[in-house]
Amino acid sequence: MSIKKAYFCAGCFWGVEYFFQKEQGVLSVVSGYMGGHIPNPSYEIVCSGFSGHLEAVELVFDESIISYEKIAKLFFEIHDFTQTNGQGPDIGSQYLSAIFYTDENQRNIAQNLILELDKKGYKVATTLHFETTFYKAEDYHQNYYKRYNKIPYCHSKKEIFT
Repeated sequence: MSIKKAYFCAGCFWGVEYFFQKEQGVLSVVSGYMGGHIPNPSYEIVCSGFSGHLEAVELVFDESIISYEKIAKLFFEIHDFTQTNGQGPDIGSQYLSAIFYTDENQRNIAQNLILELDKKGYKVATTLHFETTFYKAEDYHQNYYKRYNKIPYCHSKKEIFT
């Protein structure tokens, strides 16, 4: 089956969602929360840092059109994966860089990309975790930049992989 899921945390989910939605083969992108210890967290509890969740996006993609490796490379190219305390102006544990992999293949691809970035001289702060429960964020967080016809203030694409 060529329909797969992937989970990425790269700071504010609005900007992450914006870039992934533009990719051919990405069927859907949902903003939400992963990695914490409180079931069904709200945006307010996630922002408090108390729940341990990160802002995340869930991608559904067609692997016959776009590879996980291409998606993971884009993940690294749209945020500062070296920042340890948040993302850009968004500071806090909910904005950390992380990948939640769904299988060993995704883990291996992510690890290999991190090794490639290390060899290029980057100090990668991105952490890898096995997939945990994904909680969809409130409706007002979904498709944020599309709804308001804006572009991200804290994410931009920078070519790293050639």
